[in-house]
Amino acid sequence: MRDMDTPLYHFGLTAQLLLLGALVAVLPLAWVAWRFRGQGNRTLMARLTWVTLFLTFDLVLFGAFTRLSDSGLGCPDWPGCYGQATPVGAKQQIQAAQDLMPTGPVTHGKAWVEMVHRYLATGVGALILVLCLMAWRGRWRVEPQAGAWGATLTLLWVCMQGAFGALTVTMKLFPAIVTLHLLGGLGLLALLAWQAAQRQAQLNPRPALLQKTADLRPWLRMGLLILIVQIALGGWVSTNYAVLVCDTFPQCQGTMWPQMDFTQGFELWRPLGHTAKGDLLTFQALTAIHYTHRLAAYLVVAALALLAWCMHRRGLSGLARALAALVALQFLTGLSNVVLGWPMLAAVSHTGGAAAMVIVLVLAVQRTQPQFLNRHIA
Repeated sequence: MRDMDTPLYHFGLTAQLLLLGALVAVLPLAWVAWRFRGQGNRTLMARLTWVTLFLTFDLVLFGAFTRLSDSGLGCPDWPGCYGQATPVGAKQQIQAAQDLMPTGPVTHGKAWVEMVHRYLATGVGALILVLCLMAWRGRWRVEPQAGAWGATLTLLWVCMQGAFGALTVTMKLFPAIVTLHLLGGLGLLALLAWQAAQRQAQLNPRPALLQKTADLRPWLRMGLLILIVQIALGGWVSTNYAVLVCDTFPQCQGTMWPQMDFTQGFELWRPLGHTAKGDLLTFQALTAIHYTHRLAAYLVVAALALLAWCMHRRGLSGLARALAALVALQFLTGLSNVVLGWPMLAAVSHTGGAAAMVIVLVLAVQRTQPQFLNRHIA
């Protein structure tokens, strides 16, 4: 727990954290620069975008692990840990908090998990900054396809994510903020996936699919929309710790329609575990949160399975197989969370499967865009 005399923010540490983030980014930058040396700015940008997408996906998984291991408040201030750049410098404060509450939110292990998450996030931010600078450098060299504005939007987005990360800590895991932070991470994945596909198409144009996919495009967008809504519901379940209120399947608490309080459960602006008035959140409210996500999952699984079949029929076979596999993974990990007591592997995999589905659907939407095909297959 935080000493009341310890400020929530230590902006003087920002330069140190940025330096650590730059060091994290050096390895992937050096690898891309060496592996694709002499192949031009477009190739470097395309490869670096894919690498950044991969590392951002890993960051989303590690963020899920941070939340699920109750490490979100392992360092209860921001951006450092008790005013230090690493938990090593805050050893005494962490030990004091751990002695006071051995199983509480602040321990040495949880502090390291939280700070490693921050280091990785800063490293991803550094890579996105490099991509933005490269894109504007290409635009200044009269390359209209450099994607400078998209790269700028991504940079602004990751800065917004940093702000939500800070609020997640300083507002003590406020459920609405934590859920928005999760959705922001998936939005960052979507932006990077879109840019990665665009830049890859500049290097390796694909055959046009316009005639076969014209009627599929609105359904892909609809599939992506319902997936985002379902992820938001899942995030609300996780951030309110409502996973285990129903520990059987398909029934919940011995019935197909348990007692639920939707008004309290979906009161969005309130602290963790309480209503906006300060009362404790009821068990019926937690049940409403859990069961709404479960009922919606039935519809989403059916809709995305059908969409995968349609994608396969219209020439998007690789992405269709990936989507079908991920739908199956989501069903199995979601079921495991319920009947096995929310095991860490299943819980993190459930978040990872949702993130991967977002990437697959963004790639599918992007591949079927007329402007995408016309612009990059010339």
